[in-house]
Amino acid sequence: MTALPPFAAVVLAGGRAARLGGQAKPQLDVGGRSMLATVVAAVADASPVVVVGPPQPVPDGVVLVREEPPGGGPVPALAAGLAAVGDAEVVAVLAADLPFLTPALVQALRERLTGDGVLVVDETGRDQLLLGVWRTAALRAVTGSARAHAPLRGLLAPLSVQRYRPESLPGAPAPWTDCDTPAELARARAAALRP
Repeated sequence: MTALPPFAAVVLAGGRAARLGGQAKPQLDVGGRSMLATVVAAVADASPVVVVGPPQPVPDGVVLVREEPPGGGPVPALAAGLAAVGDAEVVAVLAADLPFLTPALVQALRERLTGDGVLVVDETGRDQLLLGVWRTAALRAVTGSARAHAPLRGLLAPLSVQRYRPESLPGAPAPWTDCDTPAELARARAAALRP
């Protein structure tokens, strides 16, 4: 098998988490560590790993940058992250609230990268826009005129994107599980406790 090219990672860790009472969502604990720590661990072989968001604790070696304007949404956040990855040709773009993300899933996405990008599709057929691997140049081309609060879906629409539907193990939480509400956070914490 051909060796995969090196890659960088951009983790979007902004947002107000209004439905979680305004808490710093990436720092919330699921399974004994913060969701952000889980996501960063899943891309431990990336260089650099860039977290985009407000000042917050990040693992050693991780670059923390802020989008402009602060709180401007995922499109300016993605642009800020891409500006910090240097000459990396491939970049994983991930949400910071994926407590069940694994290195194996990131590897599977990297193996399937053709065209401009590949992203995960969940069990309902919905694209998980912040769970994918992309050609850095393709993303930079569409974020060059990034506007605050522009929809990420519209930004990515012109790109040639492959979709990957990973298999979920019976009874195991899906790797695209995120935590946007107190109920979702409680379910994720309960699932993390199951053997």
